[in-house]
Formats: sequence, C-alpha cells, structure tokens
Amino acid sequence: MALEIERKFLVKDKSYVKASFGHYDIKQGYIAHQNGNSVRIRISDKEALLTIKGPSDDKGMSRYEWNHHIELEEGLELIALCGDNLIEKSRYLVHSGPHVFEVDEFHGVNEGLVVAEVELQSETDAFEKPDFIGREVTGDRRYYNYHLLHCPYSSWNEDAR
Repeated sequence: MALEIERKFLVKDKSYVKASFGHYDIKQGYIAHQNGNSVRIRISDKEALLTIKGPSDDKGMSRYEWNHHIELEEGLELIALCGDNLIEKSRYLVHSGPHVFEVDEFHGVNEGLVVAEVELQSETDAFEKPDFIGREVTGDRRYYNYHLLHCPYSSWNEDAR
C-alpha cells in the first residue's frame, strides 16, 4: 500500500522563491469525494496525474495515496468534468537538508494562502525547517485542497487564519 506521510506549514515570507530549484503551475479538480476518500485530477505544465487518496489518520499526517500518470489529453478531458471548481496554484520546490519542501502559492479565491509541505519516510522523521516556515497546520482540514474548494481562503475572517 502506498502511504503518504507529510507535514504542512503556513509560510511567513517569500524567501522560498529565491531558494527554489524548480517552479510550475498546477490546476486540480476533484472527480469524486466521499467519506474522506477522493479521486483527483491534476494538470501541471505538460503532464496529467490521476490520484486516489484515502482518509487521513487522526493526526492528519498519513493517508493512502495512489498516483498514475495519464496522457495530457485524457487529463484535460477529466479536468473538464470539474467545471470551474478548480484549485489553482504555483508550486516551488526548495531543498532543506535531505528533504524537499513543496511550497504552494494559491490563486483565485484562495489568493494569499501559501503553505509548505514536506513528505517524510515515517511520522517520526526529523527534518530541517527553512526560515520561511511558520505555524504548523498538519491535520487542520481547513487547509486541505478539497476543503478550500468549498470554503475558500478569501471567505475566512482574520481570526480563522
């Protein structure tokens, strides 16, 4: 079974842009979502990825994840099923020790939200936090992409952020 283990943080400044070794734009939509399980399609640059995710564990750190690259044309057909209900973001990749942080700058109704995730081999893995890392939001479902489709960041009051 493919297990995704990751921690998620808010980002406190834009220093990740200069520190990044890669950058690309992402559009993603959800074909199905039920009981914490989701089927998602993601288009980034010139590739498409179909992903199935299971529900998160109690800490929000681990979950089943299956990814499959598909032809771009097939991905575009699938993402069309999502209509305008899409997450759009730019992703920056930043090395920190042996790990890579994926920093997502959200666009559209989620403009202003920037989160960083690091994938780990185990829930107890140590990792170096880059200086731009802020408050941890691992397990806070408000920051899940699916939740942001239905309750966008722009609708949150300042106290909720």
